[in-house]
Amino acid sequence: MDIIKDLNEFLGGHFLYTYDNGWNYEMYVKNKNTIDYRIHTGMVGGRWVRDQEVDIVKIVDGVFKICWTEPTGTDVSLDFIPNENKLHGVIFFPKWVHERPDITVCFQNDHIALMEESREKYETYPKYVVPEFGKIFFKKNEGQNNEKVIAEAPREGMIEEMLSGELSFS
Repeated sequence: MDIIKDLNEFLGGHFLYTYDNGWNYEMYVKNKNTIDYRIHTGMVGGRWVRDQEVDIVKIVDGVFKICWTEPTGTDVSLDFIPNENKLHGVIFFPKWVHERPDITVCFQNDHIALMEESREKYETYPKYVVPEFGKIFFKKNEGQNNEKVIAEAPREGMIEEMLSGELSFS
């Protein structure tokens, strides 16, 4: 990706990043209203989501914020600084997700009812707050609304295939 200043240059961005705690995440900024993402490692590694509604804004040239609330009740706020390969995120996990992450490790889109049921059934508070810096180690603009980018569950070796160019979404 070239230098990114404006929101229209950020949209369509595909990012792989590692938080300082070691968790590997992947995000595709599908359009101005939605993202798709895969969680490769960490507390909810194996989880993946398509068409998550979000709020995306440009803070200043080259700095973008993406915020959303998941059906699990998890709130997320991410600040991307792609030109410096940095980000900062805060994830606010409900107590139940922290205690039972296994319930959420799935293709969320097929299990919305289970997420909502669990959100009502189990305790929400206190929230488990994870504030972390991260390093972006892959970035590519895949164009907006590319349904090929996040189209399967995360799997062993997937990140390496993307980095080598063996797995492409064009």
